[in-house]
Amino acid sequence: MVSLILCYVLGLLRLTVALPPLASSDPCVLELEELRREVRILENKLLIGAWQLTHLKMRSYIATPLRPSTNQTEKYKTGLLDALPAAGSLIVYDRDCSELYERLRPASGFYRIRPRVDQDPVLAFCDMDDGGGWTVLQRRRHGKVDFDRDWVDYRDGFGDFKLWNDEFWLGNEHIHSLVKDGENLVKIDLMDWSGEKRQVYYQNFRITDEKDSYRLWYGLYSGTGGDGLCGGRGMLEQWSSCASGMQFSTRDQDHDRYLQGSCAQENKGGWWYNRCHAANLNGKFYHGGLYKGRYDNGVVWGTWQGLWYSLRHTSIKLRPLLSLDNLAGSGAVPDV
Repeated sequence: MVSLILCYVLGLLRLTVALPPLASSDPCVLELEELRREVRILENKLLIGAWQLTHLKMRSYIATPLRPSTNQTEKYKTGLLDALPAAGSLIVYDRDCSELYERLRPASGFYRIRPRVDQDPVLAFCDMDDGGGWTVLQRRRHGKVDFDRDWVDYRDGFGDFKLWNDEFWLGNEHIHSLVKDGENLVKIDLMDWSGEKRQVYYQNFRITDEKDSYRLWYGLYSGTGGDGLCGGRGMLEQWSSCASGMQFSTRDQDHDRYLQGSCAQENKGGWWYNRCHAANLNGKFYHGGLYKGRYDNGVVWGTWQGLWYSLRHTSIKLRPLLSLDNLAGSGAVPDV
Protein backbone atom coordinates (compact mmCIF):
# COMPACT_ATOMS: atom_id res chain seq x y z
CA MET A 1 0.00 0.00 0.00
CA VAL A 2 2.91 2.37 0.85
CA SER A 3 4.53 1.76 -2.52
CA LEU A 4 1.25 2.51 -4.33
CA ILE A 5 0.88 5.82 -2.46
CA LEU A 6 4.48 6.70 -3.30
CA CYS A 7 3.89 5.89 -6.98
CA TYR A 8 0.76 8.05 -6.91
CA VAL A 9 2.71 11.02 -5.46
CA LEU A 10 5.48 10.61 -8.03
CA GLY A 11 2.90 10.53 -10.78
CA LEU A 12 1.46 13.84 -9.64
CA LEU A 13 4.94 15.36 -9.55
CA ARG A 14 5.63 14.22 -13.09
CA LEU A 15 2.44 15.91 -14.24
CA THR A 16 3.36 19.20 -12.56
CA VAL A 17 7.07 19.43 -13.49
CA ALA A 18 6.85 17.63 -16.87
CA LEU A 19 9.20 14.76 -16.05
CA PRO A 20 9.71 12.03 -18.70
CA PRO A 21 7.26 9.09 -18.58
CA LEU A 22 8.09 6.00 -16.58
CA ALA A 23 9.76 3.05 -18.27
CA SER A 24 7.86 -0.21 -18.54
CA SER A 25 10.30 -1.81 -16.09
CA ASP A 26 9.75 0.87 -13.46
CA PRO A 27 8.47 -0.62 -10.12
CA CYS A 28 5.53 1.78 -10.10
CA VAL A 29 4.39 0.60 -13.52
CA LEU A 30 4.71 -3.05 -12.52
CA GLU A 31 2.80 -2.42 -9.29
CA LEU A 32 0.00 -0.69 -11.18
CA GLU A 33 -0.28 -3.48 -13.76
CA GLU A 34 -0.47 -6.09 -11.00
CA LEU A 35 -3.25 -4.12 -9.32
CA ARG A 36 -5.17 -3.87 -12.62
CA ARG A 37 -4.82 -7.65 -13.15
CA GLU A 38 -6.22 -8.40 -9.68
CA VAL A 39 -9.16 -6.06 -10.32
CA ARG A 40 -9.94 -7.84 -13.61
CA ILE A 41 -9.87 -11.24 -11.84
CA LEU A 42 -12.27 -9.98 -9.16
CA GLU A 43 -14.61 -8.53 -11.82
CA ASN A 44 -14.66 -11.85 -13.69
CA LYS A 45 -15.43 -13.75 -10.50
CA LEU A 46 -18.26 -11.35 -9.74
CA LEU A 47 -19.74 -11.75 -13.24
CA ILE A 48 -19.51 -15.55 -13.06
CA GLY A 49 -21.12 -15.59 -9.62
CA ALA A 50 -23.99 -13.37 -10.77
CA TRP A 51 -24.56 -15.60 -13.82
CA GLN A 52 -24.56 -18.76 -11.68
CA LEU A 53 -27.10 -17.27 -9.27
CA THR A 54 -29.39 -16.23 -12.13
CA HIS A 55 -29.04 -19.67 -13.72
CA LEU A 56 -29.90 -21.40 -10.45
CA LYS A 57 -33.07 -19.33 -10.09
CA MET A 58 -34.16 -19.91 -13.70
CA ARG A 59 -33.44 -23.64 -13.82
CA SER A 60 -34.20 -24.46 -10.15
CA TYR A 61 -31.01 -26.49 -9.81
CA ILE A 62 -29.89 -28.04 -6.55
CA ALA A 63 -26.70 -26.31 -5.54
CA THR A 64 -25.13 -29.37 -3.92
CA PRO A 65 -24.78 -32.35 -6.34
CA LEU A 66 -26.92 -35.36 -5.59
CA ARG A 67 -25.14 -38.48 -4.40
CA PRO A 68 -25.85 -41.29 -6.87
CA SER A 69 -27.53 -44.36 -5.47
CA THR A 70 -25.44 -47.52 -5.43
CA ASN A 71 -28.40 -49.58 -6.55
CA GLN A 72 -30.68 -47.83 -9.05
CA THR A 73 -33.02 -50.83 -9.28
CA GLU A 74 -33.56 -50.89 -5.54
CA LYS A 75 -34.07 -47.11 -5.54
CA TYR A 76 -36.77 -47.52 -8.20
CA LYS A 77 -38.54 -50.25 -6.25
CA THR A 78 -38.48 -48.55 -2.86
CA GLY A 79 -38.86 -44.98 -4.03
CA LEU A 80 -36.40 -43.82 -1.37
CA LEU A 81 -34.57 -40.61 -2.26
CA ASP A 82 -31.02 -41.46 -1.31
CA ALA A 83 -29.88 -38.21 -2.76
CA LEU A 84 -30.47 -35.36 -0.35
CA PRO A 85 -27.51 -33.06 0.31
CA ALA A 86 -26.00 -32.90 3.77
CA ALA A 87 -27.78 -30.89 6.44
CA GLY A 88 -27.32 -27.18 5.99
CA SER A 89 -26.86 -27.32 2.23
CA LEU A 90 -28.85 -24.97 0.04
CA ILE A 91 -31.56 -26.90 -1.87
CA VAL A 92 -33.39 -25.37 -4.81
CA TYR A 93 -35.93 -27.93 -6.03
CA ASP A 94 -36.69 -28.63 -9.68
CA ARG A 95 -40.02 -27.28 -10.92
CA ASP A 96 -41.06 -30.63 -12.36
CA CYS A 97 -39.66 -33.99 -13.41
CA SER A 98 -38.58 -32.71 -16.84
CA GLU A 99 -36.09 -30.30 -15.27
CA LEU A 100 -34.79 -33.09 -13.03
CA TYR A 101 -34.42 -35.35 -16.07
CA GLU A 102 -32.51 -32.72 -18.06
CA ARG A 103 -30.16 -32.12 -15.16
CA LEU A 104 -29.38 -35.59 -13.82
CA ARG A 105 -30.97 -38.33 -15.96
CA PRO A 106 -31.91 -40.23 -12.78
CA ALA A 107 -33.88 -43.46 -12.50
CA SER A 108 -37.66 -43.42 -12.18
CA GLY A 109 -38.84 -42.90 -8.63
CA PHE A 110 -40.24 -40.44 -6.13
CA TYR A 111 -38.56 -37.03 -5.96
CA ARG A 112 -39.42 -33.71 -4.37
CA ILE A 113 -40.32 -30.99 -6.86
CA ARG A 114 -41.51 -27.41 -6.37
CA PRO A 115 -43.97 -26.27 -9.09
CA ARG A 116 -44.20 -22.83 -7.46
CA VAL A 117 -41.53 -21.02 -5.47
CA ASP A 118 -44.10 -19.70 -3.00
CA GLN A 119 -45.26 -23.21 -2.06
CA ASP A 120 -43.61 -26.07 -0.21
CA PRO A 121 -42.03 -28.90 -2.23
CA VAL A 122 -44.25 -31.87 -3.07
CA LEU A 123 -43.32 -35.52 -3.44
CA ALA A 124 -44.07 -36.76 -6.97
CA PHE A 125 -43.34 -39.85 -9.03
CA CYS A 126 -41.07 -39.12 -12.00
CA ASP A 127 -41.31 -41.48 -14.96
CA MET A 128 -37.82 -41.37 -16.48
CA ASP A 129 -38.18 -44.46 -18.69
CA ASP A 130 -40.91 -43.51 -21.17
CA GLY A 131 -38.86 -40.90 -23.01
CA GLY A 132 -38.03 -39.32 -19.65
CA GLY A 133 -39.18 -36.29 -17.68
CA TRP A 134 -42.82 -37.17 -17.02
CA THR A 135 -44.46 -35.93 -13.80
CA VAL A 136 -47.12 -38.50 -12.89
CA LEU A 137 -50.42 -36.95 -11.79
CA GLN A 138 -52.45 -40.12 -11.20
CA ARG A 139 -51.89 -43.86 -11.04
CA ARG A 140 -54.09 -46.92 -10.51
CA ARG A 141 -52.54 -50.37 -10.11
CA HIS A 142 -54.21 -52.69 -7.63
CA GLY A 143 -57.20 -51.01 -6.01
CA LYS A 144 -55.72 -50.76 -2.52
CA VAL A 145 -56.21 -46.97 -2.36
CA ASP A 146 -59.79 -45.69 -2.15
CA PHE A 147 -60.39 -42.90 -4.70
CA ASP A 148 -63.90 -42.09 -3.41
CA ARG A 149 -62.69 -39.01 -1.51
CA ASP A 150 -63.80 -35.56 -0.41
CA TRP A 151 -62.83 -32.24 -1.99
CA VAL A 152 -59.92 -31.51 0.36
CA ASP A 153 -58.27 -34.87 -0.39
CA TYR A 154 -58.44 -34.28 -4.13
CA ARG A 155 -57.24 -30.71 -3.69
CA ASP A 156 -54.18 -31.63 -1.58
CA GLY A 157 -53.46 -35.10 -2.95
CA PHE A 158 -53.72 -38.57 -1.45
CA GLY A 159 -52.46 -42.12 -1.76
CA ASP A 160 -49.18 -43.91 -1.16
CA PHE A 161 -45.89 -42.34 -2.23
CA LYS A 162 -43.31 -45.02 -1.40
CA LEU A 163 -43.26 -47.99 -3.77
CA TRP A 164 -42.97 -47.85 -7.56
CA ASN A 165 -46.46 -49.37 -8.00
CA ASP A 166 -48.27 -47.27 -5.38
CA GLU A 167 -51.57 -45.58 -6.26
CA PHE A 168 -52.10 -41.86 -5.78
CA TRP A 169 -53.60 -38.57 -6.92
CA LEU A 170 -51.00 -35.78 -6.91
CA GLY A 171 -53.53 -33.12 -5.90
CA ASN A 172 -55.49 -30.55 -7.88
CA GLU A 173 -53.59 -27.62 -6.40
CA HIS A 174 -50.25 -29.10 -7.43
CA ILE A 175 -51.62 -30.08 -10.84
CA HIS A 176 -52.87 -26.52 -11.36
CA SER A 177 -49.41 -25.15 -10.55
CA LEU A 178 -47.81 -27.54 -13.04
CA VAL A 179 -50.22 -26.94 -15.95
CA LYS A 180 -51.40 -23.35 -15.51
CA ASP A 181 -49.24 -22.10 -18.42
CA GLY A 182 -50.77 -24.69 -20.74
CA GLU A 183 -47.63 -25.41 -22.82
CA ASN A 184 -47.53 -29.12 -22.10
CA LEU A 185 -48.51 -32.59 -23.18
CA VAL A 186 -50.48 -35.05 -21.06
CA LYS A 187 -50.13 -38.75 -21.72
CA ILE A 188 -52.64 -41.28 -20.38
CA ASP A 189 -51.46 -44.89 -20.23
CA LEU A 190 -54.18 -47.56 -20.18
CA MET A 191 -53.97 -51.33 -19.78
CA ASP A 192 -56.78 -53.91 -19.62
CA TRP A 193 -56.83 -57.23 -17.78
CA SER A 194 -55.43 -59.16 -20.74
CA GLY A 195 -52.32 -56.96 -20.83
CA GLU A 196 -53.33 -54.97 -23.92
CA LYS A 197 -52.24 -51.34 -23.78
CA ARG A 198 -53.36 -48.03 -25.24
CA GLN A 199 -51.93 -44.50 -25.07
CA VAL A 200 -53.80 -41.21 -25.27
CA TYR A 201 -52.28 -37.73 -25.63
CA TYR A 202 -53.75 -34.26 -25.00
CA GLN A 203 -51.92 -31.03 -25.78
CA ASN A 204 -52.08 -27.93 -23.59
CA PHE A 205 -53.85 -29.62 -20.69
CA ARG A 206 -54.70 -27.19 -17.90
CA ILE A 207 -57.03 -26.66 -14.97
CA THR A 208 -58.05 -23.38 -13.36
CA ASP A 209 -57.59 -22.58 -9.67
CA GLU A 210 -59.77 -23.61 -6.75
CA LYS A 211 -61.96 -20.49 -7.01
CA ASP A 212 -63.15 -21.85 -10.36
CA SER A 213 -63.31 -25.42 -9.01
CA TYR A 214 -60.33 -26.58 -11.10
CA ARG A 215 -62.14 -26.32 -14.42
CA LEU A 216 -60.56 -28.46 -17.15
CA TRP A 217 -59.39 -27.32 -20.60
CA TYR A 218 -57.25 -29.11 -23.16
CA GLY A 219 -56.25 -28.99 -26.81
CA LEU A 220 -55.67 -31.53 -29.56
CA TYR A 221 -56.10 -35.24 -28.95
CA SER A 222 -54.09 -38.10 -30.45
CA GLY A 223 -53.48 -41.70 -29.55
CA THR A 224 -54.79 -45.26 -29.77
CA GLY A 225 -57.41 -45.32 -27.01
CA GLY A 226 -59.97 -42.88 -28.35
CA ASP A 227 -60.86 -39.41 -27.10
CA GLY A 228 -62.37 -40.49 -23.79
CA LEU A 229 -62.31 -37.01 -22.29
CA CYS A 230 -64.62 -35.68 -25.00
CA GLY A 231 -66.96 -38.65 -25.19
CA GLY A 232 -68.39 -40.94 -27.81
CA ARG A 233 -69.23 -40.73 -31.48
CA GLY A 234 -72.52 -38.85 -31.54
CA MET A 235 -73.13 -35.19 -30.83
CA LEU A 236 -75.66 -35.96 -28.06
CA GLU A 237 -73.26 -38.33 -26.32
CA GLN A 238 -70.44 -35.82 -26.51
CA TRP A 239 -72.69 -33.04 -25.23
CA SER A 240 -73.54 -35.07 -22.14
CA SER A 241 -70.12 -36.59 -21.39
CA CYS A 242 -67.39 -34.23 -22.68
CA ALA A 243 -65.10 -33.11 -19.85
CA SER A 244 -63.80 -29.97 -21.59
CA GLY A 245 -64.91 -26.88 -19.68
CA MET A 246 -66.22 -28.91 -16.74
CA GLN A 247 -65.43 -28.10 -13.15
CA PHE A 248 -64.07 -30.78 -10.83
CA SER A 249 -66.61 -32.63 -8.65
CA THR A 250 -66.28 -34.79 -5.57
CA ARG A 251 -68.87 -36.54 -3.42
CA ASP A 252 -69.11 -33.47 -1.15
CA GLN A 253 -68.87 -30.77 -3.85
CA ASP A 254 -71.12 -31.26 -6.87
CA HIS A 255 -70.23 -29.12 -9.91
CA ASP A 256 -71.53 -31.34 -12.71
CA ARG A 257 -74.44 -30.73 -15.11
CA TYR A 258 -76.46 -33.73 -13.92
CA LEU A 259 -79.50 -32.14 -12.29
CA GLN A 260 -81.06 -35.41 -11.11
CA GLY A 261 -78.18 -36.39 -8.85
CA SER A 262 -74.44 -36.30 -8.18
CA CYS A 263 -72.09 -37.89 -10.71
CA ALA A 264 -69.27 -38.08 -8.16
CA GLN A 265 -71.43 -39.93 -5.64
CA GLU A 266 -72.74 -42.36 -8.27
CA ASN A 267 -69.35 -42.97 -9.88
CA LYS A 268 -67.30 -43.28 -6.68
CA GLY A 269 -64.56 -40.78 -7.49
CA GLY A 270 -63.55 -37.20 -8.16
CA TRP A 271 -63.51 -36.12 -11.81
CA TRP A 272 -64.51 -33.49 -14.35
CA TYR A 273 -68.03 -34.87 -14.72
CA ASN A 274 -70.59 -33.58 -17.19
CA ARG A 275 -73.82 -35.62 -17.27
CA CYS A 276 -71.86 -37.83 -16.35
CA HIS A 277 -68.81 -39.25 -18.22
CA ALA A 278 -67.13 -41.24 -20.96
CA ALA A 279 -63.98 -41.54 -18.85
CA ASN A 280 -63.82 -42.21 -15.12
CA LEU A 281 -60.21 -43.03 -14.26
CA ASN A 282 -60.74 -42.26 -10.57
CA GLY A 283 -63.72 -44.60 -10.26
CA LYS A 284 -64.21 -47.82 -8.31
CA PHE A 285 -61.57 -50.49 -8.92
CA TYR A 286 -63.15 -53.74 -10.15
CA HIS A 287 -60.97 -56.82 -10.55
CA GLY A 288 -61.28 -58.75 -13.80
CA GLY A 289 -62.50 -56.12 -16.25
CA LEU A 290 -66.20 -56.62 -17.00
CA TYR A 291 -68.45 -55.65 -14.10
CA LYS A 292 -72.11 -55.15 -13.31
CA GLY A 293 -73.77 -52.52 -11.19
CA ARG A 294 -76.37 -49.83 -11.01
CA TYR A 295 -73.93 -47.24 -12.32
CA ASP A 296 -71.00 -47.40 -14.76
CA ASN A 297 -68.63 -46.37 -11.97
CA GLY A 298 -65.55 -48.48 -12.75
CA VAL A 299 -62.08 -47.32 -13.84
CA VAL A 300 -63.47 -46.54 -17.26
CA TRP A 301 -62.15 -45.29 -20.60
CA GLY A 302 -65.32 -45.62 -22.61
CA THR A 303 -63.90 -45.01 -26.09
CA TRP A 304 -61.70 -48.09 -25.77
CA GLN A 305 -63.32 -50.85 -23.70
CA GLY A 306 -66.71 -49.30 -23.06
CA LEU A 307 -68.39 -48.06 -19.90
CA TRP A 308 -68.82 -51.49 -18.31
CA TYR A 309 -65.19 -52.53 -18.37
CA SER A 310 -62.93 -51.48 -15.48
CA LEU A 311 -59.27 -51.16 -16.46
CA ARG A 312 -56.39 -52.76 -14.62
CA HIS A 313 -53.68 -50.10 -14.89
CA THR A 314 -53.93 -46.37 -15.62
CA SER A 315 -51.63 -43.41 -15.25
CA ILE A 316 -51.86 -39.73 -16.17
CA LYS A 317 -48.54 -37.96 -16.66
CA LEU A 318 -47.30 -34.60 -17.87
CA ARG A 319 -44.27 -32.88 -19.33
CA PRO A 320 -43.64 -29.56 -21.11
CA LEU A 321 -43.94 -29.41 -24.88
CA LEU A 322 -40.44 -27.91 -25.11
CA SER A 323 -38.91 -31.08 -23.66
CA LEU A 324 -40.68 -33.43 -26.07
CA ASP A 325 -37.70 -34.55 -28.09
CA ASN A 326 -38.81 -38.16 -27.94
CA LEU A 327 -42.52 -38.76 -28.31
CA ALA A 328 -41.92 -42.35 -29.32
CA GLY A 329 -41.47 -43.49 -25.73
CA SER A 330 -42.15 -47.03 -24.71
CA GLY A 331 -45.65 -46.26 -23.48
CA ALA A 332 -45.16 -49.15 -21.12
CA VAL A 333 -47.33 -49.59 -18.07
CA PRO A 334 -45.24 -51.56 -15.56
CA ASP A 335 -46.70 -54.83 -14.34
CA VAL A 336 -47.28 -55.34 -10.64
